[in-house]
Amino acid sequence: MSTIKVLGICGSLRRASANMGLLRHAASCLPAGMELQIADLSEVPFYNADLASKPAPVARLLEQIGEADALLLACPEYNYSMAPALKNALDWASREPENKLLAGKPVAIMGAGGGMGTSRAQYHLRQTCVFLDLLPLNKPEVFANAFAGGFDGDGNLTDERLQGLVAQQLEALRAWALRLKV
Repeated sequence: MSTIKVLGICGSLRRASANMGLLRHAASCLPAGMELQIADLSEVPFYNADLASKPAPVARLLEQIGEADALLLACPEYNYSMAPALKNALDWASREPENKLLAGKPVAIMGAGGGMGTSRAQYHLRQTCVFLDLLPLNKPEVFANAFAGGFDGDGNLTDERLQGLVAQQLEALRAWALRLKV
């Protein structure tokens, strides 16, 4: 049985982010044969093609993406779109020659936000995935209302139904990644 290495990327930089809480919960309920590492975007600068070399936090992020078999993106919604930190991470990765870090990589998307639970941002992110040649998992979709009592004050996921949905998404991502490896 192959181990699927997944890199979790959270679009929120906030310490008590519900989106980071989704990734922490994912790390706690991984199916057999799956590993999850969570990237730290807190020091990744905005993409700038004029930089002579990649800053160390960018180099670390790109190495993590390169080593991952799949991505798990926790997508907050800012102004009906994805958060800048997440978009910026994808922008840096897309600048690698021939899009070698992202092209053909399976990805699952989840998010916690307002009343529609980041649905608009996730659909915008899916459009970006098309251009980047990422291969998004279609179902199950994880849209969580971060303000309806499913998260504690530290952003940890407490809603059992959502916990089960996250676990289902991880199982589906593992199967999707194994299918695409063949």
